[in-house]
Amino acid sequence: MQYASPHLDKAWETGGVFALLVWYASIGHDPQWLAQLSTFEQRARIVRIFEPLISGLLQTEEYARALLTGGGVPDPEPSVAERMERKDVIDRAFVMVLLSEATLRWPVGSPRIMREQLAHLLEVAERPNVVVHVIPQTLQTGAYPGLDGGVKLVTGDDFGEVVYTESLGGGRLISSPVEVAEYGILFARISAKALPEHQSKDLITKAMEAFSDDNVAQEHAQRNASRK
Repeated sequence: MQYASPHLDKAWETGGVFALLVWYASIGHDPQWLAQLSTFEQRARIVRIFEPLISGLLQTEEYARALLTGGGVPDPEPSVAERMERKDVIDRAFVMVLLSEATLRWPVGSPRIMREQLAHLLEVAERPNVVVHVIPQTLQTGAYPGLDGGVKLVTGDDFGEVVYTESLGGGRLISSPVEVAEYGILFARISAKALPEHQSKDLITKAMEAFSDDNVAQEHAQRNASRK
């Protein structure tokens, strides 16, 4: 039925409404949410992201590999390759990313990997179509919505807006306009806690510098010693 819907739309002259209804009916029960999310990302005009760790769209290859390995993935390479392929979204869409300060300081992999990851984040943040805001880890900020999981809002000309939420047990793709609107409010409340762009970049720089040259040198020394 889903594949026939465009033809029925044409025959019934519904202007695409039937196909849209079929899509809405099927998407809420489709377990292949992440695969569908990737499809929407490729057609997106706007992507808004809040995640507990650096978003896959902004990850370096080594950061992604270390993150997946640390998460117990036995063979991370297919997932790393998939994440690297999805990164071209930031070449086309307007992307707004909210990051917690804790994300910047949480060591993933090694000091060198963290420095390169944060340097990459700063580089991407200089693009005219990318905005990065950091939520400071302060008593004044305190607890805020979204600490229990990530959310991604994807907007496109031909499908409206969908939301992808992540939790420990997996993800969920949401298309209901009512629920999508609620997540839009949630994202706005999270963004209200974030620093302006220039202060966010300063905080990213400080976090990068905290993974100092001494840390990197120590990493290289340990690596060389293990080879002997």
